[in-house]
Amino acid sequence: MDDDDLVKQHSPLMSPLVWDLAHIGNQEELWLVRDVGGRDPVRQDIDHLYDAFRHARRDRPALPLLGPAEARAYVATVRDKALDVLDRVRLEGRRLTTDGFAFGMIVQHEQQHDETMLATHQLRAGAAVLAAPPPPGPAVPVGPEVLVPAGSFTMGTSTEAWALDNERPSHDVFVGDYLIDAAPVTNAEYAAFVDDRGPDVAPLHWTRDPSGWLATTFGRTAPIVPDAPVVHVSWHQATAYAAWAGRRLPTEAEWEKAARWDPATGRSRRYPWGDEDPGPEHANLGQRHLAPAPVGAYPAGASPLGVHQLIGDVWEWVSSDFTAYPGFTAFPYREYSEVFFGPDYKVLRGGSFGTDAAACRGTFRNWDYPIRRQIFSGFRTARDPRPGELA
Repeated sequence: MDDDDLVKQHSPLMSPLVWDLAHIGNQEELWLVRDVGGRDPVRQDIDHLYDAFRHARRDRPALPLLGPAEARAYVATVRDKALDVLDRVRLEGRRLTTDGFAFGMIVQHEQQHDETMLATHQLRAGAAVLAAPPPPGPAVPVGPEVLVPAGSFTMGTSTEAWALDNERPSHDVFVGDYLIDAAPVTNAEYAAFVDDRGPDVAPLHWTRDPSGWLATTFGRTAPIVPDAPVVHVSWHQATAYAAWAGRRLPTEAEWEKAARWDPATGRSRRYPWGDEDPGPEHANLGQRHLAPAPVGAYPAGASPLGVHQLIGDVWEWVSSDFTAYPGFTAFPYREYSEVFFGPDYKVLRGGSFGTDAAACRGTFRNWDYPIRRQIFSGFRTARDPRPGELA
């Protein structure tokens, strides 16, 4: 991308890309270079420019931001100093550094902004500048829904070294019987809803021509992939689809139980497939493919109950508000999670094709306004058993 593209605001919903780049470096400087390392500031004079709480996204283009070359030089200098701190720091003693937490927090922060920058690319007009291999095709058939039997399971975590404060602490939650989609809602399924209810409920980036529905993805327009998860829908649209289909969105606890609970052992796994870190056989993560994969593409990533593609592809809206778990403690600062708790924000789970594996696990919680569609958001539905169905 040229410098004009980097400094331009492609949507009032997003920052200029060059702001995100320097913000990544500024957070790394604040936490790793200054706090953990105790080093002198690199650019203390720019702290206020890259404070996300001080300046709304729509206002950031008017700030005296670092230019692209200056921003690149700044983040390179910060990275060199942060790596030197990592070589010398004791990863024990302070809660902030135990098990490398501060470094893990900053890795996840960078990867979250990398996904935000990818969403900005999707909103950008003009010629395509991104390319990646297509995702794999379906490898196995996937049934319509899976029964999750009633019972308690462990939600959240108290042991994951790099888990963020809103994932903590682990706690037991009872969930009644429910049935959940074995895969996310697909483009074909959602298109039937749009055809019935009208174009106002169409996902962002969809258009229609005589041949059918088209989707524009990073500057390229093509027919929708029928069996791929629908993406760029709001919580309100997901809720409306679920009601139209005679179903509902799962609660956050229902989503996590379907993703983590192993009925054979009664324990909660780190991921649907087990405790090992994600590999390319498990999930569509890390921007390897710049689109959701068709349903059935990752059989190795299915949960013990047979629920597919819970990790990667699309962030999944759930019905729940973003709230604190019992025993929550803000750490290392209130502004990461606590200030967002309440009914204004809805939870998304599971990550997307744009999410790095470092910022995605069975306990990871994302949140956003329910009107948001520019994010890589989809959903699956659930329902309660009908009377006598489980007899």
